[in-house]
Amino acid sequence: MAKEQLTPAETKTMMLKVADAIIEAEPILTDADRALGDGDHGVGMERGMNAVKEKLEASEYESVGKVFMDFGMAMMSSMGGASGAVFGTLFRAGGRSIKDSSTFGPQELANLITSGTESVMDRGGAKPGDKTMVDALDPAGTAANSATGQSLVDAMTATAAAGVAGRDASEAMIATMGRAKTLGEKSIGHPDAGAVSVAIMLNTMKDFITS
Repeated sequence: MAKEQLTPAETKTMMLKVADAIIEAEPILTDADRALGDGDHGVGMERGMNAVKEKLEASEYESVGKVFMDFGMAMMSSMGGASGAVFGTLFRAGGRSIKDSSTFGPQELANLITSGTESVMDRGGAKPGDKTMVDALDPAGTAANSATGQSLVDAMTATAAAGVAGRDASEAMIATMGRAKTLGEKSIGHPDAGAVSVAIMLNTMKDFITS
């Protein structure tokens, strides 16, 4: 039966599934990053997700926001580098925006992604169109905000679809941030690895909520 409001315990289970999905996708993420960068994104994300699992499995939660804050802190403290900083920021800032919520519903989803994305853009300087994870996050946040009056199933489904569309759209962009910017037009035809990670995360959340 599909879930309409997640408890903190259910939110923890969902994010553990996100961690497992990213670990499983390490070869995909490595290949995506190798096309545009140094190929270390997959291994870094795998390391971060192992730290996430260790932290979340050892903790009990009364707030859904704290689940995401711990998720981000585990990434930030274990990964290092740009990916650790921006993904850690995404979940820490997003989690802070809903830290007092005892359930995860459409409004919490919108707050999580919107606040997290804004903090990522503030921290790294990326904006939509730069061929970064923001190109998946920004449309996902727009979709989530448009769906706050809908069911959690519908809101998460729309949010994940927008994130995937953003990932796909990044293929046609010229990279203007990070190592990939040195490739210029040669970066066209490959999705940003961070956007690939975002799409996997959102799809895994959707699968959990709709199952």
